Amino acid sequence: MKFEVCAVNIQSALAAQRAGADRIELCSALDAGGLTPSLGLIRAAIRALVIPVHVLVRPREGDFCYSDPELEIMLDDIRLCREAGAAGVVVGTLTEEGLLDLPKMKAMKAAAESLEVTCHRAFDFTPDPAEALEQLIEMGFGRVLSSGQSDSAFEGRLLLQKLVFQANNRIAVMPGAGINAENIKAITAISGAKDFHFTGKKKVSAKGGNDIPGLEPWHWESDEEAIRAIILAGSHNSSLHRS
Repeated sequence: MKFEVCAVNIQSALAAQRAGADRIELCSALDAGGLTPSLGLIRAAIRALVIPVHVLVRPREGDFCYSDPELEIMLDDIRLCREAGAAGVVVGTLTEEGLLDLPKMKAMKAAAESLEVTCHRAFDFTPDPAEALEQLIEMGFGRVLSSGQSDSAFEGRLLLQKLVFQANNRIAVMPGAGINAENIKAITAISGAKDFHFTGKKKVSAKGGNDIPGLEPWHWESDEEAIRAIILAGSHNSSLHRS
């Protein structure tokens, strides 16, 4: 099994590695669903970590319907990630009808060259996930992140099971959204997935305890102990199924 942790700062990336994560998805702006992190953070994470760094490429919050100028930004970000030494990128874009925007997806896949490419949860907004899965396979994507088109991977575990069966090892279907140490056993048992994505986040209060006018007096960081607990629960459940 592989465990991917969503990390939004260098502290979170290091905590994920210490806790035993197999890779990180590096992003920023967690409350906006994740945006492309700064080049400085990308380079710092790659220097500091032994595990692979996959970078989310998403130029703004909101929907996943991107204009041609936004596509050019994403292609440039992918190039920068490649040059910085990232192991992979995480991308996704849709048409106004909610279908995968195949020309833009193919352009990003081509820009990634030898990097691993994952489709993010834009997939969960497609009207026909079975068709979208086949399209990703045909384009050569290695992984798709999905909550089973539900608010959480636990709620979407039955669709995830169908997708894992359909994929038949041609692409990794990676459950994500709301995964914790209490529900990962059930998600693993039902879905049959071998890749899992989670944050294991905690709120960290502002140093000095002083409020900052107009801003939240805290920020998100990944919790090393929470990550370790999720990995332990998932790995234990997997070993039981193999025995």
